[in-house]
Amino acid sequence: MTRRSAESGFSLIELLVATGIFLIITGIVASALKQITQSQTTIWNRTQMHSGVRGATELMQQEVGQAGRMAIPPLWIDQTNADIVGQNTIGALCDSSNPGVNATTIKVNTGGIPLKGLYATGGTLPASYVLVTTMDGANRETVPVWSINTSVTPPTITACFNSDHKVSVPGQPVSLVVLGGFANGIVPPTGVPNGSTANVLKMFGDINGDATSPTGQMVYVEYTCDTTVTHKLYRNVMAIDTPPAAKPPLSDALVLLSNVMPHPDGSTGCFTYQIVPDPAHIPPDPQIIVQGQPVTFVLDVAITLTVQTQQKDPITGQNQTETKALLNVSPRNVFNAWQLAGAGFSDHLQSTPATVTALLAVP
Repeated sequence: MTRRSAESGFSLIELLVATGIFLIITGIVASALKQITQSQTTIWNRTQMHSGVRGATELMQQEVGQAGRMAIPPLWIDQTNADIVGQNTIGALCDSSNPGVNATTIKVNTGGIPLKGLYATGGTLPASYVLVTTMDGANRETVPVWSINTSVTPPTITACFNSDHKVSVPGQPVSLVVLGGFANGIVPPTGVPNGSTANVLKMFGDINGDATSPTGQMVYVEYTCDTTVTHKLYRNVMAIDTPPAAKPPLSDALVLLSNVMPHPDGSTGCFTYQIVPDPAHIPPDPQIIVQGQPVTFVLDVAITLTVQTQQKDPITGQNQTETKALLNVSPRNVFNAWQLAGAGFSDHLQSTPATVTALLAVP
């Protein structure tokens, strides 16, 4: 027997065997790492997709719930007002259906906050007047505002007052508030020109809950869901008094969610509405009149979004998809307005501002 020298090393066969074993182990480890990486990519794609659609639906749910809310900064009759303080100088009664006749002009105090939230388009049809309520006990009344003048200090409003509103105690002026809400805070798909559609949800009101602050405002919001061309969900928001020519066009800056696709059943609409009165009901629902005009209320909005991942799944080679549906999103302020109307308090329902009506007509 021949003894191998300590310095003779490995034979070629041993090296080949060792290298083969090393390659097998390396291949197993590499395959496992690849599978882990693919699984992580799958999880990441789905997480990003789920996070995006969840954020979009949560925002829409919140804003639909706020739609129709009416709010203005603190407002009261100015104590230096000579037209309505003291003796009753109203004269002939004013007709709320035609508030420009025998209307009274009064000075108002806003506490230094710009006069906003009030609106009036005297002489136009359909009527578009904000209703203000005087908070002075037995003389309390809800009146339509005919016109507003902010070019003077203090500003003035001309309204259909039929009672004397005297500032009887210095330092305790008569407050003016707005009650109720916008009947069409969610713009219905029927009964209103250029209303909401299956792919465009239109709403307005104190949606951000800041209209009473110095810098807040009531806004008009449009959600446009394009499932066939751009595959994007847009959110377009602006002040309710934005001129139609200044309405922002749809652009990538307004994209809330990308990769919005048709639904698994082939349909492409993202929004459906429960309306009252519903023409499908037998017998028909009674029509509700607000400021001389019939009103259609949206009591629930169903939101359905189908989205897909931006990248294909490395395992299946296909884009992952997810469909999220919110079937009963209630605009609580519009619902409350509908209840008020049903109880006979239609004088607390605010009409759609003419500026919003103009924005509806802009594509």
